[in-house]
Amino acid sequence: MKLLVKLIIVSTLLLVSKVSAQDFQGEATYKSKRKIDIKLDSTQIASGAAEQMMEMLKKQFERTYILKFNKEESIYKEDEAISPPQPSGMQVVMVTSGGSDVLYKNLKEKRYTNQNESFSKLFLIKDDLQDVAWTLESETKNIGDYTCFKATTTREVEIVESGISINGDKDLSTADKAPKMKEITITAWYTPQIPVSAGPGNYHGLPGLILEVNDGSETVICSKIVINPKNASSIVEPDKGKELTQEAYDKIMEKKLKEMEERFRSNDRNRDGESFEIRIGG
Repeated sequence: MKLLVKLIIVSTLLLVSKVSAQDFQGEATYKSKRKIDIKLDSTQIASGAAEQMMEMLKKQFERTYILKFNKEESIYKEDEAISPPQPSGMQVVMVTSGGSDVLYKNLKEKRYTNQNESFSKLFLIKDDLQDVAWTLESETKNIGDYTCFKATTTREVEIVESGISINGDKDLSTADKAPKMKEITITAWYTPQIPVSAGPGNYHGLPGLILEVNDGSETVICSKIVINPKNASSIVEPDKGKELTQEAYDKIMEKKLKEMEERFRSNDRNRDGESFEIRIGG
C-alpha cells in the first residue's frame, strides 16, 4: 500500500513538472564584456591618450541584452535604455563582425530570423538553426540561484588582426591576403532548472537555459532572471527589412566593410586632427 502511494505521488509530481515546463515563459538579462588586446604605438599617441582610448573601447563593448523565451521560441535584443555612451573628443570607426539588432529563434522549427540594421539599411536574415556539437561536462558551478553545468564546443573562425589606424598610417586591409583560420573553444554554462534550450546570441541546443558563454574574447553572463513575469509580452517574430539568407548577408557585409575602410583611409588623408580606425579580431 505504501509503495502504491509513493508511486502516485511521484507520478503526480512529474505531471505537474511537465505541465509547468510547457506553460512557463521567462526573461533573462545578460551583460557582455570583450577582451581587448591592442598594442598602441606610443610615438603616435599623446601621453595618457592610450589609457583613455582603451578604457573607452572597453565601455563600448560592455552591452546589456534581454532574452525573452518560452519552451519553443526566444527573442534576443540589446537593452537600448542602458546602451554605452558614444565617445566624444575623437572620431572612432570600429570595424567589427557580427551583431544582432533583434534575433528571433524558433527552437521547435529549427530556424531563426535576424532583423539587423547595417549601413542605414534594414535586413531580415532568415535561415536554419545549425545544430551545435556540444560536449556535456560533469563540472558545475552556481550562477545566482541556479546550478549550472559546463558544456564545450569548438569552432573554426577567421583570424582578423586586431589593430589601430591613426590618420590612415596603418593599412588594415586583408583584401590581398588569404584568410587564416584558427580553432577556438566555446564554453557555456547551462541550468536544467530552466528546461529550455535557448541562450544568448547564436547559442542554443543545451538541456537547459544557457546562463554564461565565453569564446575566449567575449564573455556573456546572465545577471537577472524573471520566470513568468506579470507583464510579459508575447514573442513576436520580426517581419520588416530586406529578406535574404545568412550567406547572402555575409557577402554584402564583406563588400560594404571593404568599401568603408577604403573610404575612411581616403578621407582621412585630407582631414586635420586625429582620428582612429579600430579593427577587433575574433
